Amino acid sequence: MKLRVLMSFPLLALLACDHAAPTYQGYVEGEFVSVATSQSGRLDRLSVSRGDTVTSGAPLFALEAANETAARQQASDQVKAAESALADLKQGKRPAEVDAARAQVAQAEAQARNLASQLARDEAQFKLQLISQSQMDQSRAAAQSQAALVRQLKSQLAVALLPSRVDQIRAQEAQVASAKAALAQAEWKLAQKSVTAPKAGLVEDTLYREGEWVASGAPVLRLLPPANVKVRFFVPETALAKLRPGEAVSLRADGVPEVPARITFIATQAEFTPPIIYSETTRTKLVFMVEARPALEDGLKLHPGQPVSVVLK
Repeated sequence: MKLRVLMSFPLLALLACDHAAPTYQGYVEGEFVSVATSQSGRLDRLSVSRGDTVTSGAPLFALEAANETAARQQASDQVKAAESALADLKQGKRPAEVDAARAQVAQAEAQARNLASQLARDEAQFKLQLISQSQMDQSRAAAQSQAALVRQLKSQLAVALLPSRVDQIRAQEAQVASAKAALAQAEWKLAQKSVTAPKAGLVEDTLYREGEWVASGAPVLRLLPPANVKVRFFVPETALAKLRPGEAVSLRADGVPEVPARITFIATQAEFTPPIIYSETTRTKLVFMVEARPALEDGLKLHPGQPVSVVLK
């Protein structure tokens, strides 16, 4: 039993070394990023393997996307159709319809000039009493009727040159906006089928194989960014007053060069000695958990679960 106490106590307390810097035992912990997508589908391509180091934005995996590709094309076509309809409303009648209206006006004007000339001749003959009153009235009525037709056709031509009513244009503009929103949604869903690395880091594990069905929101792989690597160690109350957030420490592990780190968290509440450093003589002793993080360039030198020695400066 005494041997057990002697072997376990140094894992928590200061190592017995004359004039040595305070050293505590701890372990590496990783805060993994579970990479998933909001869409479901068959895993068509897995671009990384477990243990790979990836950069931010590197492709990770892709799900089958035939349905989403077709939906995006449909939404794109609907936007084009809505925009064409809006442009048509703003420019009025088609050129061929406008040309036809102009031709009708020209024909009516020519007929009106003929009838006006005929009316002038009939008025001269009527003064000489060469034609009857009824013939004169018919000639005058025909000229007036044709003049009214010219005015009517000119009004129709003016309307044909005008755009549609404001309410119709606003309604079609709303249709264009709605179609564009549907296109944006379709493009977003398609983009969700291909996932890239949100941060640089180590691919800790892959959870699916190519060809398997992935449910929406299910993690496909776990990523460990360097910034998410930290070391936890425990200090007794007597050493707590000497520690401050931001204080520099050194991390030592087997086969790894000494890694500098800084304290980022000091627990405000005490806890019992963890089971890994348990002994009958120290089980009632309370300790405080402290966390330290290495620099980004040193994060992946350490591995979750790896035991380390933490040397205070």
